[in-house]
Parts: sequence; C-alpha cells; structure tokens
Amino acid sequence: MTVDATRVIAELRALDERSGGERVAWTEICERERTGFADALRAEVPAVEYDRDEAGNAWFVLPGVGPAAARTVVVGSHLDCVPGGGWLDGCLGVLAGAEVLRAAARIEERATLMLVDWADEEGARFGHSLLGSSAVCGLFDYGRAAQLVDEDGVTLPVALAAHGVDIERMAEARSRIDGLDAYVELHIEQGPVLDEAELPAAAVDGCLGVRRHELRFTGQAVHAGATPMRLRHDPVQALAIFAGELRALAVEHDGLATIGTLRAEPQTPTAVPGQVRLSTDIRHHTLDGLESLQAAAEHAAEAAATAAGCTLHSQELWSIDPIHFDTALVERAASLVPEGTTLTSGPLHDAAAVSRAGVPTVMVFARTSGGVSHSREEDARDEDLVVAIDAFGTLVAGLLVQGSAT
Repeated sequence: MTVDATRVIAELRALDERSGGERVAWTEICERERTGFADALRAEVPAVEYDRDEAGNAWFVLPGVGPAAARTVVVGSHLDCVPGGGWLDGCLGVLAGAEVLRAAARIEERATLMLVDWADEEGARFGHSLLGSSAVCGLFDYGRAAQLVDEDGVTLPVALAAHGVDIERMAEARSRIDGLDAYVELHIEQGPVLDEAELPAAAVDGCLGVRRHELRFTGQAVHAGATPMRLRHDPVQALAIFAGELRALAVEHDGLATIGTLRAEPQTPTAVPGQVRLSTDIRHHTLDGLESLQAAAEHAAEAAATAAGCTLHSQELWSIDPIHFDTALVERAASLVPEGTTLTSGPLHDAAAVSRAGVPTVMVFARTSGGVSHSREEDARDEDLVVAIDAFGTLVAGLLVQGSAT
C-alpha cells in the first residue's frame, strides 16, 4: 500500500489558506470545513460509509474484504484548532488518514479501516480538551461539562445544540469504540526534542497527565487614584505572587505548569480590578508527581490570595491521568522511524482517551520546526512530514493486512 505524502502536504496547505487559525470547534467555520472534507472524501471513495455520532465525531468506514474483515483498525485526529493555530496541528492526522483510506481501498484483502475526525480535541472555547473522544471512550463528566461557559456567556450545552449535538445523548456514542483492534494517530510533535536531535519522526509511547483548573482571585474594585496601597484588595497582586510561585513549583516537581488564559475585570486603566480569572494547566509524567504538583499549586494560590487580601475560587475544568500506549504497537512504530526513536508526548491527543478505553494505541510524531505550535508560526519541513506520513502509512498497512503487533 503506497500513500502519497506530497498530496497530503498540498491538501494541508490548501486547508490552511481557506481557514487557518479559525477552525475553533463549535463555530461555523469549523463546521464548514468538516462538512466539506466529508463530502469530498465520500465522493472520491464511494465504498466509504459515513456518519456522525451523538458526540459530533465524524466517522468514515471502509469495510474490510476477505477473512481479515472481522478486524478493525482506526486512524484519526481532529480538524479543529486553537485560535490563531498553525497548519499542521490535528489536521495532519485527519488528512493523512484520508490518504491512507484512499490507498487501503485498493487492497484486495484487508481489515476494516475507520477514519475519525474527533470533535473538539482542543477545548479552545470551553476548556474541555478531547471532548468528542472522551464521550466515545466513556470518560466524559456530563454534569461538570454542562456547567462550562465560554467568554461570551454561552454554555456548552447551548453551543453543542447549535451544531446538532444533544449533551444528554452523548453517552450513546460509546458503542463506537467497542471491538477495535488498534488505533493509530499521526501528529506533529509540537515541541523541540526531535528538532534538537535533527530527527524527522518518532514513535510515541504515551502522554503526560493533566490537571486543568479555572481560578478566580476576587478583591475589591476601587479607584486607582483614590485608594492607598495599604488599603487595597488587589487580585492582580495575588496573581503576580501566584505566577512566580507556580513556575518555581513546576521546576521543583519536574513537571509543567502554565497560566493559559487571563482576564482582569473591570478592564479600566483607572481602576484596581475587582477580579482576575485565569486557567492553570498542570502536567507530569507520573500520577504521583501530577497530584503532588497540583496540590502544591492549590496551596500556593490560597497563600497568594491571603497575602493580597483576596478570596480564591477554584473549579476543575478537565483532567486526565498519565497514559502509556500499547508496548507492541510502540515497538512496531519505532521500527519504522529513523534510529527507532520513541518519545512521551507532553501535549494531549485523542489517542490518550482511546488508550484509556482499552484499545491498543500508538502515535507517530513528525518533527516540528523550532518546537513551535499553537501559533501561526507552527511549521515543519516537507521532507520530515514525508518520513512521518510514510511511517504512519506503512504501520497502518501492516495492521490491515498482517494483523495485530503481538
């Protein structure tokens, strides 16, 4: 089975020209691209069966042929992006998956191949990453998710309903994951490790665990010219104390900690804000380390609020424990990349949810130029993308024809 990596790269560039950095989940632009992609692929490969599940994920099924048809291999990623995102994050895996599907249609005897475009992997609008894959994999907390609100005051259930998704029925998508033999996802690394090593691709052996929270430091909004410093209850000061401490804690615990969103209210040059709202993203490669760093961050936030004369409210947005991918599949993927390189992913991917649901899972990474991602400066060399796409295609072809890695 031969995949055309140059075609994939050309399609990625065309997609970026149309809607680069604008495909935020649950918006009209993202919906237009997802629908257009589905229409084009169905027209080109008539044998493909297509539908969307109750969580908004788009599934493309190429039925198997011959004795291998009883097995099912899934490839996938996501077309949605963060605001101002790059031309490769997520969509690389979907468009390369479409090319693998086109190539697989020419194999006379094969397992069933499914391509999935997961809904709302990024969580850019509501802070809940892996939304569609979490629902399919039985990891979605409906009660908590129903309380999520975007910056315009729109609730998640309302946004979903506008795009045909009923949050009360999302659990019905769970059956899509039953009986799968393997899940393979292609993605850019989004970090600098491969670039520093001058390696084009790697197998991925798992993902870091994540704890994501919204914090609100609340003080008192007062006039900037009339209130002495000693009488202020300034949430910006609480933020400043906390931000410095958070960085030190991440280094101390050998983890990662990020303040990703930040908003002071009111936003008036002549007023001390009454409230500062921010998000924290804590990551670690071990569960003990993750929980220890999160606990330390919570204590630091409470201490910062007290020092600034403010109160603190914390709400969990989303969490996932560290993930370890299927050992045999990782070894098989590593055999197809230069120097047999393996990495653990710091960013999260839908593969993490699929793996937690018990499906044998692996990822392939392509080198990211300079390690830059979630930005319009995100890039990769064509020759590196070709190596990663070819390794991805060869891995999937072997699973379709030869069976599991074990």
